[in-house]
Amino acid sequence: MNFDFQYNPYPSQRTTVFARGGMVATSQPLAAQAGLDILKKGGNAIDAAVAAAAALTVLEPTSNGIGGDAFALIWKKDKLYGLNASGPAPQKLTIDAVKSRGLERIPAFGLIPVTVPGAPSGWAEMSKKFGRLSLKEVLQPAIEYAEKGYPLTPTLGKYWEYAYNRYKQNLTDEEFQPWFETFAPNGRAPRVGEIWRSPAHAATLNEIAETEAESFYRGLLADKISAFSERYNGFISKEDLAAYRAEWVEPIKVNYRGYDVWEIPPNGQGLVALLGLNIVKGFDFTEKETVDAYHKQIEAMKFAFTDGKACITDPAFMKMQLEDVLCDAYGESRRREISDEAIEPLPYQPPRGGTVYLAAADGEGNMVSFIQSNYMGFGSGIVVSGTGIALQNRGYDFSLDPQHPNTLRPGAKSYHTIIPGFLTKDGQAVGPFGVMGGFMQPQGHMQVVMNTIDFGLNPQAALDAPRWQWLEGKRVQVEPHFPNHIAQALARKGHQIEVALDSGGFGRGQIIWRDPKTGVLMGGTEARTDGSIAAW
Repeated sequence: MNFDFQYNPYPSQRTTVFARGGMVATSQPLAAQAGLDILKKGGNAIDAAVAAAAALTVLEPTSNGIGGDAFALIWKKDKLYGLNASGPAPQKLTIDAVKSRGLERIPAFGLIPVTVPGAPSGWAEMSKKFGRLSLKEVLQPAIEYAEKGYPLTPTLGKYWEYAYNRYKQNLTDEEFQPWFETFAPNGRAPRVGEIWRSPAHAATLNEIAETEAESFYRGLLADKISAFSERYNGFISKEDLAAYRAEWVEPIKVNYRGYDVWEIPPNGQGLVALLGLNIVKGFDFTEKETVDAYHKQIEAMKFAFTDGKACITDPAFMKMQLEDVLCDAYGESRRREISDEAIEPLPYQPPRGGTVYLAAADGEGNMVSFIQSNYMGFGSGIVVSGTGIALQNRGYDFSLDPQHPNTLRPGAKSYHTIIPGFLTKDGQAVGPFGVMGGFMQPQGHMQVVMNTIDFGLNPQAALDAPRWQWLEGKRVQVEPHFPNHIAQALARKGHQIEVALDSGGFGRGQIIWRDPKTGVLMGGTEARTDGSIAAW
């Protein structure tokens, strides 16, 4: 990786950060600082990542929570490890059970779409396998923020108010009242700069810390979750929680111009990013801001999503072999189908998502790419009474069609949007990267990788560059600052270009690269949110 980057050609008030002792990049400044504090106390990058992740359940509850899922890519002692901390559908959640309630699809809110939360197990697994400090020490910053409170940042306040207004209008049943008691204690959303605290959240985090997450799955917290579910006719049970443990998996990759780009295997959608890169690597891109470069990227992503949606589900039920689609022959065959005009792929409608991504590195060479989410912002709208546990709604993505690749099966994991990324070259770590935001994520991954490798942009510039997002059919949305002349030229090629009013739907990312010769770390954080890098 060339560290001799020039100025950032894109409008941003941020610059690339350099450090050597350690670095934590998150979407919320206090969470980055929490991770750095753990590094300074003698923790490693894994400890810092867990600390920041737990803190973000308090500091950015609009995008993640204790009741969500997580994935991680961890570089430790010259090897990359993958962790899948996503949970399955409850055993009682069947197609017939859903249809017996008069429903033709799984709803977005309430207890029906709730799947087993994986994040607490993920924190414990990372801590036990690779951490240097105890989980109790690592979760302490999150516990303190929940107890004492903190002031809301601008982006956080925006999405909190949006969620409150939506929930107030639509979530009126009794089972949703604990959400309002927790996240709108004064009868409204807390405002930017206002202090919000959650003592129940603190107590739950402390219980997780003391028991290394055992209480959440096989103890007091599991009892509270299952009792709440039973009270309101939900599906998740104590048995579902007791059977769960986060899973260590082998990461998957494609080689892109001499670099290995790594993702978590399905049920995550990282495969889509790799499919897209596998297609475009056969093209020669000499300039970034050209109509041809954007057109080919968009067309490749259409194929990648079409193929990914046709096969990604719980790996136990996938009908397609990964080696069949990650090979050069696949990329070449799809590449030949890209013409000078926009195509109409198989249609589907990607929903919006709510996720946090963070990257961490220490002075010893350990690095972590970590992502965590409740989905669709706060998730299901369900908070377990007296715990601060906001439960995710990942079950929403299951299909009730028995022939669909991602059909609902008890105990199966759904197609999952959240994906961490990692870059290596010649067997050495370059570093973690990620772009959060529902189905924008693999599109953001591809754009960030290309910005870095094809166009030589430094981490901050790679994040600041204007983004596009394929929606469905020929519909492509671009950011407000996307070059107008290129947008017009893409429209002439048949793309249905929509200019967004703001950049909120285009993902929020973090990057940390490491120079293998000097150990110097170089980080970029997202200007589209309240992103921050803490380093020393």
